[in-house]
Amino acid sequence: MTIDTEIRHVTKAGANLFLELGFSVAEAKQLHAASRKQINNTRALKQQLMVELSNWITEHQLKQADAAQILMVSRPRVSDVVNQKTTKFTIDTLVEMLSRVGKPVRLAVG
Repeated sequence: MTIDTEIRHVTKAGANLFLELGFSVAEAKQLHAASRKQINNTRALKQQLMVELSNWITEHQLKQADAAQILMVSRPRVSDVVNQKTTKFTIDTLVEMLSRVGKPVRLAVG
């Protein structure tokens, strides 16, 4: 059995994927705007959680290797937090890391 791996189409970065999927122009614009908003909100939340972790590390004057042991992650993961590489983390992971250092996260809706 042969698996077909030929690339037939590549969507350019920033393009409206919904248009390419066949949605009407109006609906594609609406869906694209909604998805961008959700992505931006998620990124902002991750950044907020990462700032809290970074501040905790600074407040305790920890080296990344020491913080990694406490957070139960690798030293490069701590570097990713400090450098706010939001795409490398889920919100769950960041909340768990904050919990490990005694900083519980509360969720407020509305």
